[in-house]
Parts: sequence; structure tokens; C-alpha cells
Amino acid sequence: MAIPDFQKMFRPTLEFLADGKTRSGREITDQLEREFNLTEEERRDLVPSGVKSRFENRATWTYTHLHKAGLLAKPARGQYTLTEAGKKALLEKQGKIDLKYLRKIPAYLEWKAAGSNELPKTHIEESETSPDEQMADGYKQFRTALADEALAKVKSCSPRFFEQLVVDLLVRMGYGGSVEEAARVVGKSGDGGIDGIIKEDKLGLDIIYVQAKRWENVVGAGSVRDFSGSLDYHGAKKGVFITTSSFTKDAREFVTRIGEKKVVLVDGFELAQLMIDHDIGVSTVTTYTIKRLDSDYFEE
Repeated sequence: MAIPDFQKMFRPTLEFLADGKTRSGREITDQLEREFNLTEEERRDLVPSGVKSRFENRATWTYTHLHKAGLLAKPARGQYTLTEAGKKALLEKQGKIDLKYLRKIPAYLEWKAAGSNELPKTHIEESETSPDEQMADGYKQFRTALADEALAKVKSCSPRFFEQLVVDLLVRMGYGGSVEEAARVVGKSGDGGIDGIIKEDKLGLDIIYVQAKRWENVVGAGSVRDFSGSLDYHGAKKGVFITTSSFTKDAREFVTRIGEKKVVLVDGFELAQLMIDHDIGVSTVTTYTIKRLDSDYFEE
């Protein structure tokens, strides 16, 4: 089954604590994992930040909402117990306990009102995902749209500009030493692309053969095979093939069967992602800093 949203965890959490015992968040999460019969793959599924599992992240928000609604108490850090209000909720609400139910509780409304200047009242309230996931998903969507826009711009630029863009990107990634040096050793092919050799690092301990083509057609295995053969001619063991289009499945499979040589294929979307990562053709508009409580600071 799919990983449940955090609202679906409200009732099982209250029911698990209905015996009056105080339990840690870890104990409750483990019980919820059993309750929802999570597979090993679902247990390992991480939120985009990679800090914790998606299920654990949603469970944490479950405890937060139930605590702010007064249905759970926290007698100690990371410890939860059911309150009288929580017992009442189980008795009077035989069906689903969700955010709609919590919004009938004055304490919960006060908590939401206190943060109303920071948290806009949108569909987020009814979302199946946690706020952490919503922010990560929103960032991913924005980044994807930016990558599409950047790639379209690259395709519309002149061949000469594309050649310079590739040199700038390679140097920004740490290859070639300097823009001037990289521009000298990476030769222009004259067909909307570049090819040549470039230092793998500033000391030139190894070299990489680079081919970058501003193409619209999909790159097949034949072109990649020719590129692989060019590595031997240039005395290189490593190569990077960049295109503004894409590679066929056969082309990608070919590079896994070329022995000691290492060839990396970078398609148009990946090229745009690298541009974003290394600030080539993009600029930062605004920055949001997400902070969490430093519990160690409050230790006495």
C-alpha cells in the first residue's frame, strides 16, 4: 500500500496511547509502521532532503498537530501520552479524525492563528503530504520549470555562445584550470558544438575528452560508439558527451560495456540541471532558510 498521509495516522496514534502509557515518538512510529504494514522499501523511502524517512516525517507532523490540538501531552522531550481531550475524541468521533475535526478545537485554532502570518491558508491544510514534503515538491517543480526554460534558451543561442557556455560550465565544475586555458584546449568543431581534451583537475593529472553538440535529433549508439573510439585517438580514458537533445536507450547501454574507459552522457535536461547547480545563466532571486530547534542548547 502507499505511504499514508499524516492525517490517516491521527486515530491510530490516539488508539495506541489509549492505555494511558507514555511512549516515545520512536515507539509510536514503530507501531504505526506495523499498523500500516509498511514494506521495507516504504520504510527506506526518504523525504527529498534525505534527513529522515517519508513515513517518519509524516508521523512527526501527526504528533505535532495532535499535541497542538491538546489531544496529546508531552511530559518530557520526545515523549507522548493521551490527554482527557484525546480520550474524548476517540469516544465521540467514531470515524475519521482529521484536520477538519482538529479545527473545531479552540487550542488548535489558536495555534494556527498564531502562525497565520507565516503559513498562508491554502490547500496545504488538506494535503496528503507533510509541510516538509510540500516545500520540497514545490522546489522540485520550480527547478524543473527553470531547467526547461534554460534548455530552451540554450537551443536558441548561437553556436559560438553554446561553445562558450560549455567551457564556462566545465571550468565552474572544476575542470580545465581556467576559462582561458579551457577555451584554448577545447577546439571548436564548427557544427554547433565543441570537441577536444580538457584537464580533469587544475594540476592536469588526467585528461578528459569532451564532445558537446547543440543537436535536436536524438543521439544514438553509433554516435556514442564513434565518440568512444575518439578517446583512444586522443589518448584519453575518460570522456563526456554533452548534447542539448537526448540519448537512446541503446546509447546509454553501450557506455556500460566499454571496458576500462569511462564515458558520461549528459543530455539536455541534465545539462540544464548542471547549469542551475553551478550558476551558469541563472541567478538567485531569493533564499528561504529552514531552521529546526537545537535541543542541545536547552540542556542544563
